[in-house]
Amino acid sequence: MKNLLVTGYRAHELGIYNNKHKGIPYIRKAIEGRLIPLIEDGLEWVITPGQYGVDLWACEAAISLKSQYPQLKCSIITAYAHPEEKWSDEKKEYYQQILRGIDYYAAVSKDTYQGSWQFKARDELLFRKTEGILLVYDEDSGEASPKFVKERALKKHMEEGYHYISIGSEEIQAVADEDRSETDFYDSL
Repeated sequence: MKNLLVTGYRAHELGIYNNKHKGIPYIRKAIEGRLIPLIEDGLEWVITPGQYGVDLWACEAAISLKSQYPQLKCSIITAYAHPEEKWSDEKKEYYQQILRGIDYYAAVSKDTYQGSWQFKARDELLFRKTEGILLVYDEDSGEASPKFVKERALKKHMEEGYHYISIGSEEIQAVADEDRSETDFYDSL
């Protein structure tokens, strides 16, 4: 697999409203943990829709992995131009920082938001340009926007062998628990 779509929850769907939330590093670390074996097996591109949440945390993970895996590239393909224009200044600054670290950026529609058709066109392109998806989503936590992406990915998996990889809340919790136990170990020395 050369091109991987990485997406999942929007930040607000997880109750996250800024980049200081203590759960973000664990989500990022879980994504990194899934990306590393894929990179070592030939993954070249991490591609996200660039929405505030898992998409941008996945970009951060990919950008940080570039020092160890310089062949890795990261791309954001948005549904429409300037998706960040109504975000807070803090989020806009964060987005600009991410854009400086990625290798490719494009908007499917050159217009600003016009309608849901832009999201459909974006998703069509993303599924067409990738061989698999890494989806951060846990249905047991309640339905959210990734539900529709999951349904589409599973359908494509059944019909075409599209790779489907998911990260749920249990995996993220395991990363957090492991991190805490390592911290406790070093604190006890």
